[in-house]
Amino acid sequence: MFADLNHLSHHAAWRRQLEMLLESAGEGIYGIDLRGRCIFINGAGATLLGYTPDEVVGRNMHYLIHHSHANRALMPVHDCRIFQAFREGRGVRVDDEVLWRRDGSCFDAQYASYPIRNEQEVVGAVVTFSDITDRKRIERELHSTQALLERRVGERTAELSNAHDSLRRLSSHLSTLREEERAHIARNIHDDLGASFTALQLDLNWLRRQLGATPALQTHVDRMLEVTQTAMGATRRILSDLRPVVLDHLGLWAALETLLQDLQTRTGLQCRYLCPPDTERRRLDRNAEIAVYRIVQELLTNVQRHACARSVSVSAVWSDDGLLLTVEDDGIGMQLPEARHTFGILGMRERARGIGGDLALDSAPGAGMRARLRLNPICA
Repeated sequence: MFADLNHLSHHAAWRRQLEMLLESAGEGIYGIDLRGRCIFINGAGATLLGYTPDEVVGRNMHYLIHHSHANRALMPVHDCRIFQAFREGRGVRVDDEVLWRRDGSCFDAQYASYPIRNEQEVVGAVVTFSDITDRKRIERELHSTQALLERRVGERTAELSNAHDSLRRLSSHLSTLREEERAHIARNIHDDLGASFTALQLDLNWLRRQLGATPALQTHVDRMLEVTQTAMGATRRILSDLRPVVLDHLGLWAALETLLQDLQTRTGLQCRYLCPPDTERRRLDRNAEIAVYRIVQELLTNVQRHACARSVSVSAVWSDDGLLLTVEDDGIGMQLPEARHTFGILGMRERARGIGGDLALDSAPGAGMRARLRLNPICA
């Protein structure tokens, strides 16, 4: 008898400790049997639901607090994930459902439901739950803010993209106007200065023949003829820079060859030009030929001024991938990360993009420079 009393005392003490543990928990905790009826609930859980513990014990928890979705659509009992713990013998954690209060309102809930086992037999489930309304509100606000920021970033990106496209179209238009103006100036120089220099040279040659008996005056006229020849040569170079006649009459490939020949004559650079016959037979449209010529002209000018090179080569090869034009020198090279942002390189790249191409530079100090201009078949 005393043993039975001791056992009952021990059982009562354990029960009090369990009740104290449940009541000290900050979250709601309740247990259910295999029929879904509440067998215990702590005070925090009952308070969250708007009941007293005695009002909850013995009632089916699905129909009491988990009967509907947030939109008030009924939730069938076979879809209840709280009951899943004892039905399937495995635990679940959920944070995307609501629980319902006594007054008919609901709150965003996070709950975990785990099976209660008596040895190997599942006899019910224990459920912990908490109100996460504030957390869900913050998440919704963050999501709304993120969506707003993404929309604004998208709008600003679109604005910048449109502005960038407008600038590129403007740059292309200005390049076209600049080339037209250059052609106009070149025609005027050729028609006016060219004719004047020719007439002046003819007159000076006539005058020299008339002064055959006056050597001193002949020498003076010879100097005048030399100055005239120098001026005519300078005029031809200016005309070539403004608008090479060979580009308009014979096309890009002949113009590039003439450009290299002139560079070799003026600077002593060893110039090589590779243009296979199948490439020479192909023509680009007028704007593309002008753009490619200007890009190569700028690259060769940089070689002449900055590369300290002994040789330079230009090659143009046509394949199924389009045109690949390469300019390569054996000069001192450069640090590309800094050089990529110079106006000269930016200008060449914009010209390339304007005709649907791409200009890539490869260089390092002491390793020369290699520039590759690619035009896809459609653009070429």
